[in-house]
Amino acid sequence: MKRILIWDLPTRLFHWLLVTCFTGAWLTSTSDRWLSIHIFLGYLMLGLVLFRLVWGFTGGHYARFESFVRSPMAALRYLQDLAAKRDAAYLGHNPAASLAIIAMLALGLAVALTGIFTQGGEEGQGALTGLLSIGAAAWLKQAHEVLAMLMLVVVSGHLSGVALGSWLHGENLPLTMITGSKLAPDDALASRPFNGTAAVMSLAVAAFGILWFFYAWHEPVEARLGLRGTGLGAPNVAFVGRPLADDPVWREECGSCHLAFHPNLLPARSWKRLMAGQAEHFGTDLALDAPTAAAVQAFLVRNAAERSSTEAAFKINRSIPPSMTPLHITETPYWVQKHHDIRESDWQLPRVKSKANCAGCHLDAVAGTFEDAAMRIPRMAQVQDAVSASPRARP
Repeated sequence: MKRILIWDLPTRLFHWLLVTCFTGAWLTSTSDRWLSIHIFLGYLMLGLVLFRLVWGFTGGHYARFESFVRSPMAALRYLQDLAAKRDAAYLGHNPAASLAIIAMLALGLAVALTGIFTQGGEEGQGALTGLLSIGAAAWLKQAHEVLAMLMLVVVSGHLSGVALGSWLHGENLPLTMITGSKLAPDDALASRPFNGTAAVMSLAVAAFGILWFFYAWHEPVEARLGLRGTGLGAPNVAFVGRPLADDPVWREECGSCHLAFHPNLLPARSWKRLMAGQAEHFGTDLALDAPTAAAVQAFLVRNAAERSSTEAAFKINRSIPPSMTPLHITETPYWVQKHHDIRESDWQLPRVKSKANCAGCHLDAVAGTFEDAAMRIPRMAQVQDAVSASPRARP
């Protein structure tokens, strides 16, 4: 027996980068604040999977598909041998692992593509912007989540197989994916290291990270959203949405008492009902003259939820039954569902105070786009305010 190189460096680099991408994407999928990192990892995973598909035909001996891809029957026989404790060790991937690898590559490709299509349709961002409607993207988002769950199941099965194989064969399989080497018979074929390919691969990943976070997605978001001095902080990436229709008369009249809620947040029938009852506008008489009222209503109806292309408008409008004509945005089913896990204490924060104060948490509330990644609950700002107000903090 002698120790030889089994896993070339590009294969090992791919393996651990894919582990990092999938783990990171899973952890960042639960919070809209980390959307930019989640999407970056998705694009990176797509590039890694595409590389591995090419490397399966051009890489080292044990990395090539022809050396390890086997039929499901071969995988079943391998598992039977394993259960009977017959010698079934393989220098490269065993037949059962080969099926898991093919499944992970296929699912990784599907997860990445559905995510990118969802980003383009639902967020209006990314390489595939505009190719899908928001409705189609919403369906793809569900498929994206199901595929990610399936991939988690396959990954869990693969990890169980690695642990079982390491125990039965008395070898540390995860360590071999770090060092690349194994003990093998004297006549076993060793793989080439391909260090140059690994160096190019590493540089490409680093360049993509720099491009994403410091060039393609870096812009003065705090200045654009008027966040300087607020303590809220800017989004990790400038997902602030495309500029929406505006109207000086509407903004002046509606914004003189409260935030000028963009018309895409309610359907046209709600705005018509609100304008018809302007004499009793939540206890206030708007006292708009006829031309002004007509101009404001025309703008509201023309840009209402059913006519808007934003994600928030689509989901709000879809959630409202045809028989319902809400006068409060906070009454819409989507708003209720989206905010159900906000703590009651958060509504009492000095920078929030009310459910009607959208700008207290949404950095793009004035713009009306309400992008997922532009939402902040100002808990840290509350702490900063308390520290600044304390006697010890005063000079």
